[in-house]
Amino acid sequence: MSTATMEPGGKYSRVMLKISGEALMGDQGYGLHPPTVARIAQEVKSVRDMGVEVCMVIGGGNIFRGLAGSAQGMERTTADYMGMLATVMNALAMQSALEQIGVYTRVISAIPMDQVCEPYIRRRAVRHLEKKRVVVFAAGTGNPYFTTDTAATLRASEMACQAIFKGTKVDGVYDKDPNKHADAKRYDHVTYDEVLQQHLGVMDASAIALARDNNLPIIVFSLDEPGGFRGILEGKGTYTRVQD
Repeated sequence: MSTATMEPGGKYSRVMLKISGEALMGDQGYGLHPPTVARIAQEVKSVRDMGVEVCMVIGGGNIFRGLAGSAQGMERTTADYMGMLATVMNALAMQSALEQIGVYTRVISAIPMDQVCEPYIRRRAVRHLEKKRVVVFAAGTGNPYFTTDTAATLRASEMACQAIFKGTKVDGVYDKDPNKHADAKRYDHVTYDEVLQQHLGVMDASAIALARDNNLPIIVFSLDEPGGFRGILEGKGTYTRVQD
């Protein structure tokens, strides 16, 4: 599926926001920090209020990370499923925060759990977006060995999103860690192949390859910058665009 390639500042109609689970824990070392969750919910609401349809994928690393569990001797498939369940917990927390500020939200899980959220049905998910509901996709792709980065790229492609907005701790893609190296250089634009060849750490290789195959731009920006998400959609702010 081919997707539109509008510049930030142009009129996006549907976007994917991908954030890590760690983004929800604030300054804590673990779990959920409700004021942080509420702040991110306000960022999402400000974009939704522009008339942009928003879907989200949230990682689970603040609760459990499959790779870390696997490294400690746990069987990889089991560890990955535990990580998927952690993403459902984060999605429900985000749904609660969004609905407290009047944003209708649906959590859609790749692993069926009917008592707490809807199963993934593509047409139903598209319909929710058309009705201006925020859709939070949980449980990754439903398969072990795939990250939430890959899940975000897959769902963004299926939903015909015009871009993936990757919210991080820094304001773009750097050639090395800017928190450790004062001379780190930020890129305004980088190609998919450069990300893969230089191991720039934007997303994992599967996600980058899928985005490249579908010509889906990835906008990397700082989630810690108040108003940053909306600002980029209005053509302001600092970010890196990943696209050929």
